Parts: sequence; structure tokens; C-alpha cells
Amino acid sequence: MKLWDKGYQIESAIENFTVGKDREMDIFLAPWDVLGTIAHITMLTEIGLLEEDELIVLRAELQAIYREIQNSNFTIEAGTEDVHSQVELMLTRKLGEAGKKVHAGRSRNDQVLVDLKLFFLSEIEVLVNLARKLFATLQGLSETYKDKLLPGYTHFQVAMPSSFGLWFGAYAESLVDDVHFLLAAWKVANQNPLGSAAGYGSSFPLNRTLTTALLGFDTMSYNVVYAQMGRGKTEKLLAFALSSLGTTLNKMAADVCLYMSQNFGFLTFPKELTTGSSIMPHKKNPDVWELIRAKTNRLQSLPGEISMITTNLPSGYHRDLQLVKETIIPALEDLKSCINIADYMLGKIIINSMATEGEQYDYMFSVETVNRLVMEGLPFREAYKQVGEAIARGAYQADRNLSHTHEGSIGNLCTEEIGKKMDRALSGFDFDKFHQAIERLIG
Repeated sequence: MKLWDKGYQIESAIENFTVGKDREMDIFLAPWDVLGTIAHITMLTEIGLLEEDELIVLRAELQAIYREIQNSNFTIEAGTEDVHSQVELMLTRKLGEAGKKVHAGRSRNDQVLVDLKLFFLSEIEVLVNLARKLFATLQGLSETYKDKLLPGYTHFQVAMPSSFGLWFGAYAESLVDDVHFLLAAWKVANQNPLGSAAGYGSSFPLNRTLTTALLGFDTMSYNVVYAQMGRGKTEKLLAFALSSLGTTLNKMAADVCLYMSQNFGFLTFPKELTTGSSIMPHKKNPDVWELIRAKTNRLQSLPGEISMITTNLPSGYHRDLQLVKETIIPALEDLKSCINIADYMLGKIIINSMATEGEQYDYMFSVETVNRLVMEGLPFREAYKQVGEAIARGAYQADRNLSHTHEGSIGNLCTEEIGKKMDRALSGFDFDKFHQAIERLIG
């Protein structure tokens, strides 16, 4: 079935090429297509294009289809072009003429737009909750290991004292900024495009305010041309959020792989969380973290890939936009799996509490010596020179006593303050409103 069927058969090679991976990707959109249709037919009844008794049976059947989807019993049949066609086909088979009426005042263009927007809102909530869980894990580790020192590096050279508390806390605070990116994507996605039809509105007296409320959107994309122009733009902004989260995980994974190596030996994991070598019996490989690093590196290309698909498109709908689904949906799945496994691995981490005890780390305490001399009244440049000369002639003696008290330093991690930053970021999301709208639609 095709919603645009005009009574002739399109060549199979053309159909296969143009449908592409739509059936595969549209499974992710299926529940949202049903919810969008329930909102649309409710509005059609309100403006007199559907009878009340038709609404009752259509709504009940759509709710049944929704339950099939939730129970993984929904498929897009061979010969059916997309999820929109499949849902309408199922309604028409069951309800006859009433099923043929649900598309009035809609185009596949605004149908897929509303499906994607609702899907993105749902996925953003999942990512926010995963980020919140990982944040709590990192905050807990930061406090647990706040007194355990770790070498700090610049240019891959031993630089200054750090701590495991500081290291874990850095990634926790990084997640706060990632949530800000997700909030920006949430706000842009949280605008109803339904009623824009093919991008130029409709001569039907559609009530877009009603469908906006029914679907739980904060507002609508008022201008119908812009509603269509927003496709690709929304995905690109979400892609930046995914890339930002990916950057946090990527740097953490790179650190873990480095710190696990025998040359560093700062941390490890239980043997059952690592893999071995086929010929080297001593190996404990950080394969999980290497795959996180690779998958999150791939995420960095996502905004650019979406830009290259959409950048030179004039206003209006173009089939190019279909390919954006094939990039953003798998990326969401990859990122969720990466956050989940990273959080699990961190819950099992084993740190080396003697990480800075070797003499190779003596020089990272040189700045502490310089600072003590300055506190005693010596000008900084003179203190720096004295310690540098002592190092050069082999007379430097490391003093491992530290006194870091300012905000965000080894001795003052500001864990509570970072927690409050995250709380403020999370307060921008209104997940309850979204859930309540869905619950009303599914009955």
C-alpha cells in the first residue's frame, strides 16, 4: 500500500531504491505515528470532518495497534511503503471507509515530522535519565576517592598532582554541559508541526492549537513553511547534543585505556570485565572502553553528516531528508548502549591508591614547593628559578604534603555545587507534561 497510489505499479528497482531503509527505521516511529493519528482524528471530529461514532471506533483500533507495537507484534508488511501506510492499511482493513478518512488535512510530510519530534522527545528523556544515572555514579566515586592522588599530565608529561576525586568529578561536571545541549534539542523538538501538511497548510479549518495540546507539545511551529524547514535542523541540533555526550565518554574512555596500561597502572577492572589475547596469557584488554572510544568518535561526524545531507536544500520537502533517519536513529542506539556500559564498568572500577608513590612522580610536586616559597615572601619568578636550579643539579626533594583549598581543587571538589548545577539543568525538562499527554491519548 502507498498513500500516494494512483492505480499504477512503480518499477521494483525504483521502489527498492526510494524506500531504502524506511521500513527498518520506521519501526522506531510506529508508536508515535499512532499517537499523532489519534490526536489528528480527535481534531478532525472537532472540526466536523469525522463523526463521533467514527472517532470512537478509530481511536479504539489505534489504541489496539499501539498495544501491538508495545508488545513487539507490529510489522511493516512487504509492499507497504512506510509506517504511515501500514497504520492506515490496518485501520482500513478493520474499519473500512472510516479508516480511509484519517489522512484528511495531513501529508506524509507533517506526519513524519510529528512522529520524529515525538520520538526525539522520548529519546532525549532516555538520554537525560542515563546521563543523570552516570552523573550520580561519578559523583559518588569522586567523593569516595577524593583523597587518593593521581598524576596530572600536560603534553603527556607528568605535570602536577591531581586526584581520582578530581578526575571522576571532572566527567560529572562535563555531563552537566551535555545536559544543556540536550535541553536545547528538547526545546527545538518540542514544537508541533502537525497541520503544516505538505508545507503550505490546508484549506481545511484545522485546529492546530488543539493537536498541540493533545500531543503535549509546549508550542507549535506556527509558520507552515518553517515547520517543514525545521526537518534536518532539529536532527542537527540533537546530533550536536549526541556529539557532546560522546565527547565526554570518548575522553573518559581514552583516559581509562591509558591508565589501565602497565606503564601507568592507575586503575583496573575485574578480569571478567576485560578480554584476553589469543597468544599472550598475561593480557587484560580494555575492549569495552576501546569500543566506547570508537563509537563516540563516530558520533563526532554526525552533525557534519546531517549538514552535508541538508545544507544545500531550498525550502520545502525533499526526499534527501529521508536519509537523516538512517543516521540519527542508529546513533541514538549506539550512544545509549555506550552510556549504559560505561556506567556499569565504573561501578566495578578498581583504583590504585598508591598511584603517585613512585619516584618518577617526584617532580609533579615541584609547583607545590614553588608556591610554598612564594607564600613565605619570595617573588614567584625567583622561587620558580630556585626550584628549577635544584631540579637541574639533582638536589630537589619532593614534599608530598598538599594544601589545595580553592573551589574545584583537590582539597575542595565542590561536589555539592556541581550537583546543584545538574539539578538546575534538569529542571528545564517537563517530562511529566509529555507523559500525561501520551497517557490521555492511549486511554
